Amino acid sequence: MTRAVLVSSSASPAVTEVDVPDPAEGEALVDVTYSSVNYKDGLALALNPGVARLDPLVPGIDVVGTVSALGPGVHDVAIGDRVVLNGAGLGETRHGGWAAHTVVPSGSLVVLPEDVDDAFAAAIGTAGFTAMLSVLALERFVAPGDGPVLVTGASGGVGTVTIALLAARGYAVTASTGRVANDASLRALGATDVVDRTELSDLGKPLQRARWAGAVDSVGGATLANVLSSTRWGGAVTACGLAQDSALPTTVMPFILRAVSLLGVNSVDAPLPLRRQAWERLSTDLDPALLAGVTRTVGLEEAISVGGEVVAGSVHGRTVVAVDR
Repeated sequence: MTRAVLVSSSASPAVTEVDVPDPAEGEALVDVTYSSVNYKDGLALALNPGVARLDPLVPGIDVVGTVSALGPGVHDVAIGDRVVLNGAGLGETRHGGWAAHTVVPSGSLVVLPEDVDDAFAAAIGTAGFTAMLSVLALERFVAPGDGPVLVTGASGGVGTVTIALLAARGYAVTASTGRVANDASLRALGATDVVDRTELSDLGKPLQRARWAGAVDSVGGATLANVLSSTRWGGAVTACGLAQDSALPTTVMPFILRAVSLLGVNSVDAPLPLRRQAWERLSTDLDPALLAGVTRTVGLEEAISVGGEVVAGSVHGRTVVAVDR
């Protein structure tokens, strides 16, 4: 048995005791030190059918901890390894990281770089991992000297880490946020300009004044359509979220008249070599002190309430879950 947050259709989310099975073939048992609170975790707490595919379910799409047991056929990790796992069905199709112990698919585990401690890895979490995947995709098309790069949803977990990563590589970053009170914090992360999200949230013309060399979007909907319509010739936009809408009300004009590229980013199913590449870059490109400035730590009980706040868009930065609290 292990202490965990359990969500079910028959009871409100609560901290309780949950059975932990022995790891099967291709699985590893991880003694969890930290997890985090993400948008998907907030949806899982409400048993949103697009996320929660298991009932009951332990939320937590992030796991950071130490491998304590291995199932048959596991060779990529060893007992005693400090590891991180983001996505891979955790907190969706199988129990996740809001637990003291959890069994995970070993094929997606990344052994943490020595200079990344457990708390820092959890602060990065899926949001930071997704941000890094977005930067890796964007920099194939857009160089730091090409012009300003826009980050939408800038006050959220993906947005804050993306700003810090892009600024560290020399990009001029414009942050789009609906929370103007975060202006100073976003500039401290490296943003050179901050715009109100209302400039982008209402659908505009199919082709608008070219403003951005590229963009990282975690909002979707009309915002993404406007970003595409405002991107310069040959630019690129990565898409990794749908906080505004899953629909994309755009035309082909940005693609065929300005050769704009739309790059999808999926952190859940990223293959292991890409996961390793992203975490190696995170260990060198992301300043722990910058992330610490927009990170708070809670226990399992408090994480339950924070999940709803994340979905409501009222949380700035990252929330780490210390499972032993």
